[in-house]
Amino acid sequence: MYLTDPVTIILSIVTCTFLAIVLYGKKKKVHPNFPPGPPALPIIGNMHMINIKKPHLTFHELAKKYGSVYSLQIGPQKIVVLSGYEAVKDALVNHAEVFVDRPHVPFFKDLTKGNGILFSNGDNWKAMRRFTHSALRDLGTRSTTIEDKISEECRHLADTFKAYKGRPFENTSILYAAVANIIISIVLGHRFNYDDPKFCRLLAINNEIIRIIGCLMVQLYNAFPSLIRWFPGSHKQAHQILYEMHAFIRETFTNQNNKLDVYDQRSLIDFFLVKQKEEKPNPNLHFTDANLAFLVSDLFGAGMESTATALRWGLLLIMKYPEIQRNVQNEIEKVIGSGEARLMHRKDMPYTDAVIHEILRFGNIAPTGVPHSTSQDVTLKGFFIPKGTQVIALLYSVLKDKDHFEKPEEFYPQHFLDSNGNFVKNEAFMAFSAGKRSCAGETLAKMELFLFFTTLLQNFTFQAPPGAKLDLTGDVGFSTPPLKHEICAIPRN
Repeated sequence: MYLTDPVTIILSIVTCTFLAIVLYGKKKKVHPNFPPGPPALPIIGNMHMINIKKPHLTFHELAKKYGSVYSLQIGPQKIVVLSGYEAVKDALVNHAEVFVDRPHVPFFKDLTKGNGILFSNGDNWKAMRRFTHSALRDLGTRSTTIEDKISEECRHLADTFKAYKGRPFENTSILYAAVANIIISIVLGHRFNYDDPKFCRLLAINNEIIRIIGCLMVQLYNAFPSLIRWFPGSHKQAHQILYEMHAFIRETFTNQNNKLDVYDQRSLIDFFLVKQKEEKPNPNLHFTDANLAFLVSDLFGAGMESTATALRWGLLLIMKYPEIQRNVQNEIEKVIGSGEARLMHRKDMPYTDAVIHEILRFGNIAPTGVPHSTSQDVTLKGFFIPKGTQVIALLYSVLKDKDHFEKPEEFYPQHFLDSNGNFVKNEAFMAFSAGKRSCAGETLAKMELFLFFTTLLQNFTFQAPPGAKLDLTGDVGFSTPPLKHEICAIPRN
């Protein structure tokens, strides 16, 4: 239902303005040494200055004027933005314990109730992160290792690409399905066919949640929760969509609980259910059904989105730069030949490793990262930041830092190679963030990217469809995927 009567519209605006003044109009005292920032308007603060679709571009530009540690006001809330490698490292690494918390963002607080790993805090976050690391490590040493699961999925993906026989196709859904199957096989112990209706619906739900997170109504709700909660919009749709995903997860772990063998744990859910049984006498429970549902959805969403997006960037970039594609293929032929790509090959493939790292740097998939919060008062780079302040560590600015990357605006694999062609680490490579809140799935993501990327380039040469222009402008959303485009996968044998 839409408001069309002019009187009704005017009354609605007046009412909203009055409520905003009452709820948010009081000016809070600011510490004299709080980070500087642009002047704020009443009620909305600096919201009018921010590029809603690509806020990281606004944050990056403001740092040029206000420095590497500055502040913004979003509605009634003051936030601090950290820009550049030195400032982000100082906070997330040198002051890791201080910047370990997540802020109480209304949308995520309402959605998760403090469960899962991505937006939880305190003992619950520590328990879920410790469990996730342990489970992934243990699953990686089983008879059917994670590497075997990825290799199996590589074969399915290559077969799917071959079916197009060099004709143009759009690869988003296929790559999302392949990467999602890795997470699902780890979590549930089995994979789905790409056209399975239940699987397709699960992917659609996840994509819809990612879309909603980046939409305007969610940003307004986070700024003015008491006011916006009464309005219809996508901030309310998320609950219904997430409920559908959790219904699938609950059905799955209920079925697995009924046939659980504590001596033969084959999936992350099995590991969790065993922990749940061990914990039952303890009144301070962490291994609850709610935590399991949110942990699985966190791993599914974050793990699928970032890796699939990186692969999409990778294929687009090697089509744009065919000489780099040929160099990777030459290294594959030299080290792997016609055999199956395995992780042991990575140490002998410095150029391919450098290209993958440069894909992650150039693609800048999570430009603002997930926000942090200070667990205590802290002085950073000479500025006072009080306890409970929301902090954005601008990963975009780190991966574009001209003091650490020779050609930050270009796709340049030499950022990760020395003069002799050996792979070198770059301290400013923070594609997975840094510190205690760095991505729990970083090791898994790097495994996936190496095996998927080398398998695809071993089997295909990638070209743009005739007449197509390859646009390297990133799309909008919580992450930064490339714009949709078609590819041609030309079989090499």
